[in-house]
Amino acid sequence: MNDAAIPDQRSDDGDDDGSMSRRSVLRTTAGVAGAGLGLSALGTGTAAAAQTARSATAPQAPSPARQGRTMAGVPFERRGTVRVGIVGLGNRGGSMIDLFLAVPGVRVMAVCDPVKAKAESAAAKVVAAGQAAPAVYTKGDDDYENLCKRGDIDFVYVATPWDLHFEMAKTALLNGKHVGVECPIAMRLDELWALVDLSERTRRHCMQLENCCYGRNEMRVLRMAHAGKFGELLHGAGAYNHDLRGLMFDPDYYEGPWRRLWHTRLRGDLYPNHGFGPVANYLDVNRGDRVVSISSFGTPALGLAEYRKAHMPPGDPSWKETYIESDRTISMLRTAKGRVIRLEHDVSTPHPYSRINSLGGTKGVFEDYPARIYIEPDHSDDAWGDFEAYTEWDHWLWKEHSDPPGGHGGMDYIMIFRVMQCMQLGLVPDFDVYDAATWTAPVPLSHASVKAKGAPMEMPDFTRGEWRKERSGVDSDKP
Repeated sequence: MNDAAIPDQRSDDGDDDGSMSRRSVLRTTAGVAGAGLGLSALGTGTAAAAQTARSATAPQAPSPARQGRTMAGVPFERRGTVRVGIVGLGNRGGSMIDLFLAVPGVRVMAVCDPVKAKAESAAAKVVAAGQAAPAVYTKGDDDYENLCKRGDIDFVYVATPWDLHFEMAKTALLNGKHVGVECPIAMRLDELWALVDLSERTRRHCMQLENCCYGRNEMRVLRMAHAGKFGELLHGAGAYNHDLRGLMFDPDYYEGPWRRLWHTRLRGDLYPNHGFGPVANYLDVNRGDRVVSISSFGTPALGLAEYRKAHMPPGDPSWKETYIESDRTISMLRTAKGRVIRLEHDVSTPHPYSRINSLGGTKGVFEDYPARIYIEPDHSDDAWGDFEAYTEWDHWLWKEHSDPPGGHGGMDYIMIFRVMQCMQLGLVPDFDVYDAATWTAPVPLSHASVKAKGAPMEMPDFTRGEWRKERSGVDSDKP
């Protein structure tokens, strides 16, 4: 990813009018500290967290009974044209609409955002692209429900503040729509299970639109890993280490303080997906292996308070906030095959951008930021090799779209193109609701583990045993 793309590395766009909406405030402040988490044993004190930790080390509890049929390996219905509704037109949604419009065979039928000017701007883009004017939904926080009820929409794309993701995905599924959600897809374990159950019951796909899975480096490493270039895979690492202090205190960047306020509620990894998704693909998580536990550790929460002291004037609303989110969270995940994944999260201290993106096996290792590789027999004498010497291993999507439009080095377009292609051709999607739930589960589980001083937390088997079956994923064949 080039440096110009880094400031846009997010999936968390505001869609309110400059403050937390009534709906959002009620949702995120109700219940116990940590937004409920869906962990019945987790209270607000250390004793409750320790009890949760003790239960996590016990033999694994059975998954709740399946209410429908598995969605693993289920193809989309084939359709020549994919009709899309977009909910949330802030930083992320307002730019992603350009990519939907750039994919042949995609029509944007409706757009939704409580900020009327943003919805109208998005609608103007649709018309400028030569499509019919879309329906516009701007009547408050719940108008997305009317968009989801439309009979002329196949796919709902959600790019709103995190605390709204679950309800919006749920509504789309209940109205018979496939849905793709920016990360994280939900903030609680019970919500993740609810989305799994709804996807299975409604027979509609619910996907975490993790763009980093479609990065050029990530897809090249994925193909090399599956071809055995790294030998037997042993470990991987991923992160979201991105200094967001200035943006989180900028009143004109996020629509309201919703992202910063999560730092007053949770202590763990708020945004694991960018690092976890690609490494999960390398290790075939949910496709032959699965994560069974997570242990997380967090530093003191000092960075945001220090930044506020240095940059925010007396009387600013942020002075009423108390930050508890660890400046850096480090999590260790263990898989059923005994492999190890390290995840990091740090958006509160000064440092260059990094997703780490590392993979190691019995024949060598890849490390990103900067990209470098060492595998036998190609390299020796403990000297890193040039990763650009392995362009032959580029995924077919990158060979077919060598200069894709859009930000983040083109990964956004590659992702949208591929999802729309799978829908048009009636293919199985590259990832599904089980991946969405797995990649997001570290949000509540890392919080619980940090509170319990690093005690391991059990990772649910959202696939209910389907993980044992090898199946296709992002390392797809060209159709």
